[in-house]
Amino acid sequence: MKLKYFILFLPQVILSQVVLNADGPGNTYELINSVLAPGFDVVEAPDCNHSAFGRHIDEIFDATLNTNVFRFQIHVSPDNDRCINFDRQRNEIKAYDKSPDNLKGISGETIVYKWRFKLDAGFQSSSSFTHIHQLKSVGGLYESIPMYTLTTRKGTPDKLELRYAETNSQTTLKQTDLTPFKGTWVDVTETIKLGTNASANAGTYNIVIKKVSDQTELFSYTNNTIKNWQTDADFVRPKWGIYRSLNSPSDLRDENVLFANFSIEEMAPLSTTDLIKKKIKITPNPTTNKVININTNLNAISHIYIYDQVGRFIKVLKYKSHLVDVSNLKTGLFFLVFKNNHQIISTEKLIIL
Repeated sequence: MKLKYFILFLPQVILSQVVLNADGPGNTYELINSVLAPGFDVVEAPDCNHSAFGRHIDEIFDATLNTNVFRFQIHVSPDNDRCINFDRQRNEIKAYDKSPDNLKGISGETIVYKWRFKLDAGFQSSSSFTHIHQLKSVGGLYESIPMYTLTTRKGTPDKLELRYAETNSQTTLKQTDLTPFKGTWVDVTETIKLGTNASANAGTYNIVIKKVSDQTELFSYTNNTIKNWQTDADFVRPKWGIYRSLNSPSDLRDENVLFANFSIEEMAPLSTTDLIKKKIKITPNPTTNKVININTNLNAISHIYIYDQVGRFIKVLKYKSHLVDVSNLKTGLFFLVFKNNHQIISTEKLIIL
């Protein structure tokens, strides 16, 4: 009973969390792919034109964090953008359409991205762009431009900038001196609710960057009414790494950027208000039955995603009938997320005795 009351009054719970941590030298691409898109390739590295160097992402031990971390490496020459573009360079990892569904952000979801990064003390930026993180829409009218970008830019002094695009052009939401970021590990927590700028479905965005050593805040930005769902988008995906312009190679140097402790958390509202306004009722609940009944007047349910009480993804079911087989679930608390293709309709809890 204590667990039931804890869930009832918690404003949000983690429905799914995926973590990517370095585990030591060797098989780095395989490790990254196994987490972000099992069986596929999420690494966009310049290896094709620089095979003699080897892999441009590896793992090293970091004495400050006392753990293994990912090292992203880029060279002024001969690295390029995957042998496709030669006016820029890319060494990034991502989630994309081959990734598990719980790594792709959809309208209505709130997602928390966490990671750590360290720029070298002598880090140099392009005057055009040196991106280290992006949130990009896939599909729709504006998928060619990142929705959010964390980038560094050469200047007096160099700047860290948060860039945003609602449509097909970017603006700078906030910038700060890059100096405090050089040579130090920082924690990033980025929270986004994927929604429109209409009041009932408003998107929200918050990012906080702190020094790992003493949690001093170096950068933050919050907007509680911002459009975070681009027209006709299918989903939103994250990217991390080094993506920089070669418009002025003399400004640049061979660079290493360290990353660690990637986390993607899907959150779901479970406030008392949400529970009172249920559109879907599960009976019996709690249950010892092998089949549950979904009572609803909604006709738009396409899938049911099932997670355990700590947010681990269990399985996805195509919604064919109001009678749903749960015979393969063990005793415990589960969260059932009802979706219409790319949109969450409702999140309900199910207790199996």
